[in-house]
Amino acid sequence: MLDPFFAPAPILSAVSAPFARFLHLDTLPLHIHEVLIAFTFYHLVNSYGSPYLSMRLFPREYGSLSTKTRLNWDVHVVSFVQSCIINFLALWVMWRDEERRAMDWRERVYGYTGGDGMIQGFAAGYFLWDLCVSVMHVDVFGWGMLAHAVSALVVFSLGFRPFVNFYAPTFILYELSSPFLNIHWFCDKLHLTGSRIQLYNGLVLLATFFGCRLVWGTYQSIRVYQDVWAAIQSPGILPIIPTNTTTAASIDPRAEILRFQGDGIVPVWLACTYLGSNIVLNTLNFYWFGKMIEAVKKRFRPAKRETVGLKTGDSAHAGLKTAESAHVVMNGSGHKVVNAEKTEVRRRKG
Repeated sequence: MLDPFFAPAPILSAVSAPFARFLHLDTLPLHIHEVLIAFTFYHLVNSYGSPYLSMRLFPREYGSLSTKTRLNWDVHVVSFVQSCIINFLALWVMWRDEERRAMDWRERVYGYTGGDGMIQGFAAGYFLWDLCVSVMHVDVFGWGMLAHAVSALVVFSLGFRPFVNFYAPTFILYELSSPFLNIHWFCDKLHLTGSRIQLYNGLVLLATFFGCRLVWGTYQSIRVYQDVWAAIQSPGILPIIPTNTTTAASIDPRAEILRFQGDGIVPVWLACTYLGSNIVLNTLNFYWFGKMIEAVKKRFRPAKRETVGLKTGDSAHAGLKTAESAHVVMNGSGHKVVNAEKTEVRRRKG
């Protein structure tokens, strides 16, 4: 499949070519415009689109947020938009790219198609933006998000060599769970914690996260390990075809696949860097899944009710408010006795 997006401006490809040659990212000049468009688009959504729409759709909730929480809100909006766009594009490429479906292990490791390159371009642009935000606000998002941004950018940038370009749409499908993760977060900020909307969304979130990240992701990671291992064990074994290393696209989609095949040797450092980044991402996915289960359970765990005796005092449970009334009566011995009645009133936690 050729890149269905429009071609980059020749001057843009020419300017990026020295940088691409220095890093051995041979296909980057073909997709540099997609990287820059994605980076710019998500920056605009974060800085202007999200604040503008949020203040009009949720003026009270968004306006009352602290500076850090508002930053978090805007980043979640970007994540939601990005995941919807990239998931649609990746699924479309996997469905329409016939050359991709016919690849063997050599072509999956050394091959290239314009459709896969487009996915890499848009994904790399987003992860570059994500890395910048994570570095500037590591105090808000934490070191785990920074590690995720670095690993994801490395994985998708190495595809421009090209190296395992085939797996760009495959691994970006991790993002299938992201829309539901963001909806879950927004429910908390819109006072919908514990609502049916959050419950149903939480169930879908756990199902998609488990399916696309843990099951699908682990399976595809094993496949890419097998392909890379086969390439390391069989260096230089490639079909002998004319190699076109220019940045001009061929009109024949099939001729694109091994267009940048090189010498057919996978350096050990390259394999270790790619597979190491992949391991970091998978480890984070398993860690976050455990945290996610706890977060969902916490929001729907039945509140504990505390037995109240005749002693005065407030309930220890944070979600209960105690209303107290008392009246004085005479007992059989003529002494005054205070009878206290306590009513527990459920208070909704904000």
